[in-house]
Amino acid sequence: MNRLRDAFEQGHTLLDLKASDMASAIRETVQQMVVDGNLTEQAAEQVVTALLQREQEAPTAIGHAMAIPHAYLDGIEEQIVQFVRLARPVNLGAPDGIPTQFLFFLMGPPSAAAQHLDTLASVARLMSDDEFRYEAGNAHSLDDLLEALDHFTQRTLPEAVAVEKRPDSLTYTGKLGGGMRQDVARRWPHYFSDFRDGLHAKCAGSTLFLFFACLAPAVTFGGVMAVQTDGQIGAVEMIVASAFCGVIFALFSGQPLVILGGTGPLLVFTAILYRLCADLSIPFLSSYGWVGLWSAGFILILAMTDASCLMRYFTRFTDEIFSALISIIFIYEAIKALVHIFADLDVKKHHDTALLSVLLALGTFYIAMSLSRFRRSHYLLPKIREFLADFGPAIALGTMTVISVWLHEVFLDALPAPDTFGTTSGRPWSVELLAAPVWVRFAAAGPALFVAVLVFLDQNITARIVNSPDHRLHKGEAYHLDLGLVGLLIAVCSLFGLPWLVAATVRSLNHVRSLATVEEVVSSNGETRERVVHIRENRLTGLTIHVLIGLSLLLLPLLKTIPMAVLYGLFLFMGVVSMSGNQFFERLGLWLKDPTLYPVTHYIRRVPRWTIHSFTLLQLACLGILWFVKSSDIGILFPVFIALLVPVRLLAGRYFAAEHLAALDAEEEPEEEETHWAG
Repeated sequence: MNRLRDAFEQGHTLLDLKASDMASAIRETVQQMVVDGNLTEQAAEQVVTALLQREQEAPTAIGHAMAIPHAYLDGIEEQIVQFVRLARPVNLGAPDGIPTQFLFFLMGPPSAAAQHLDTLASVARLMSDDEFRYEAGNAHSLDDLLEALDHFTQRTLPEAVAVEKRPDSLTYTGKLGGGMRQDVARRWPHYFSDFRDGLHAKCAGSTLFLFFACLAPAVTFGGVMAVQTDGQIGAVEMIVASAFCGVIFALFSGQPLVILGGTGPLLVFTAILYRLCADLSIPFLSSYGWVGLWSAGFILILAMTDASCLMRYFTRFTDEIFSALISIIFIYEAIKALVHIFADLDVKKHHDTALLSVLLALGTFYIAMSLSRFRRSHYLLPKIREFLADFGPAIALGTMTVISVWLHEVFLDALPAPDTFGTTSGRPWSVELLAAPVWVRFAAAGPALFVAVLVFLDQNITARIVNSPDHRLHKGEAYHLDLGLVGLLIAVCSLFGLPWLVAATVRSLNHVRSLATVEEVVSSNGETRERVVHIRENRLTGLTIHVLIGLSLLLLPLLKTIPMAVLYGLFLFMGVVSMSGNQFFERLGLWLKDPTLYPVTHYIRRVPRWTIHSFTLLQLACLGILWFVKSSDIGILFPVFIALLVPVRLLAGRYFAAEHLAALDAEEEPEEEETHWAG
C-alpha cells in the first residue's frame, strides 16, 4: 500500500480521461506520462506496444470497476504505478459485469516480479473496498485521492476491522443508560458531517420524493383514523405529528435515515382503544393520553436498560418476513383503493372516473419505476441519467397530476386535505388528562404494555433493516438512543391528542435507497442487478422532508389538486421497490424457475434445493399468520406474534443443518459470492 501512496503523492494520477476503449486509454495515458516526465519518449512506444499486446492476450479488467494494464520491460529501471480515472465507465468485459472506470498501470523491469505481485495485491485489496471506489469516483483533485486512501487505511487497521466485525451497538453494558451513552458517543463525531453531506443533488431528489411519499400515508392514515375515532384524531393531527416528530427525530436521533410515521398496527390499536372507551363510557382522548404516557414510560425503561440488545436474536429470517409484510400491505392497500373506486360508482363517480384513476395510478407507477431504473440506460449522459433516476418519483407525481388537471371534466377524488388549520373535530389541542376516571389512569398500563412491545419491535426491526450490511452504512447505529427518543415523542403526542408514530419500514427503506449510489452487476447468464456502493448518510433530507410536511398545512388548497389515484400509484411504487433486495422474494421466485437456470448464488451452491424451498415455505407460513392476525379481531396481539418469530427461528435449528442455516440466514451476503439477481 505504501507503493500506491508514493505514486499518488508523486502525482502519478490522471483524472477524467476521455477514452472510449482500452487502446485509446493506453495511448493517451502513456502520452501524458511522457509529458509529466514519468516515462521517457524512447520507452513510450515500446510500452504502448507491450500493453496493447497484453490486452490482446487477455483483458486486464478484473472487476470492481477496475483494470490493471501491465508491462514489464528491460528498458524501465524501476516500477512505475499510474492511476487513471476514466471520465465515463467503459465495458471492458470484466467478470463481474461492472463497467470499468479505474485503471492502474503497472510498469517495471522483469526482475521485480515480487514487487509487481505485492503492488497487484495492494491494488486488488484497495479497489475491492466500495467506500474507496465511491470516494475515488468523486475526487476532484490529488488531495481528495490521498484523503480517500487515508480513509481506507483507517478502516482497514486491525483494530478498526475488529470493531467492524464485532459491533458493540447491541452489546449489553450492564449500566443504566449505558447503551444510550454509547450511541451518543458513536454518532456525535458524525453530527456536523450529517448536515454537510446533505448538500447534494441526490438529497434534493430524495427530499421531493419522500415529501409526497410521507405526506400521502399521513393524510391517508389520518383520514382512516378520523373515521375510526369519530373525528377526534384525523388528518390534521397526523400531519402535525409527522412534521413535529420528524423534525425532532432528524435533529436528535442516532440514525436519521429512519423515517417516523403512522403504521397499520398502531392504527388498529387506536381504533380498538376507541371502541373500548365507547363501550365503557369513558372519555377517549383522556384515556388515550394515559395509555400513551404509560407506553412512553415503558419504552424509556426499555431504552435505559439496553433492552434493544435482544435484537441480537433477530436475524435476516425475521427481517425478511417483517419487511415483506409491510411491502405487501402498501401494495394491497393501493390495489384495494383502486378496486373500491369501481365498487363505489354513483352520479359523480362513473366508469370514466374509475378508468382514469387506474390509468393515473399505473402511469405514476410506470414512470417512477422506469425513471428509477434509467441510470442503467445506455441513453443520455451519466449525470442526466442520475438526475432522472433520483427525481423519478417526483416527476411521475407531477406529470400525472398535470394530466388529471388537463382532464378536469372527469371527477376524481383528490387528496383529502382540510380547508383550514385546526383540529379535525374543533376540539382544543391539549388533552384533559384529569377528565379520565382515577381507575383508568392506572388501568391504562395494561394496554400500554402492548403498545410498548409493538413500538419496541417496529422501531428496532426497521432500524435493523436500515442498518443492514447490504446498505454499507458507516456512521454507526443507535438502537437505544432512537428508541428512547421515540418514547419521549409518544409522550408529547399523547398530551396533545396526536397519533403515535414509530419507524415506518417502507418509507425508511425508500429513504435509504433514494440516497444510494449503486453500480450495475451483470451475471454470466446476462441478468443484471444493482448493488449499493455508498449511501449518502445525512440529517438534512429527513429534516427538510418534515419541514415541508409542516409547511403543507399552509398549502392545503394546492395539495387538494393532487388526485388520490396518483398517490395510490406512489404507494404501489414504494411497495414494489421495497421488495427489491429481499432474499425471501428471490427464493420464492425459485418455485417458478427451471432448476437448471437457477442463479449461482452463495446459498444455492451450499444448500440442497429442497432445503431452500422448505426454509422459504416456513417464512411464507409465518408471513401468512402475521397477515391473518393483523386483519383479524385479535389484531391487538400483532406485536406478540412478531416476537414469536424469534423462537420459530430458533426451533428451525432443530430441523435444518447449521451450515445450511448459516447460508440461508446470513447477516450479509458473502462479498466473494454476491447474488446475480436483477435489480
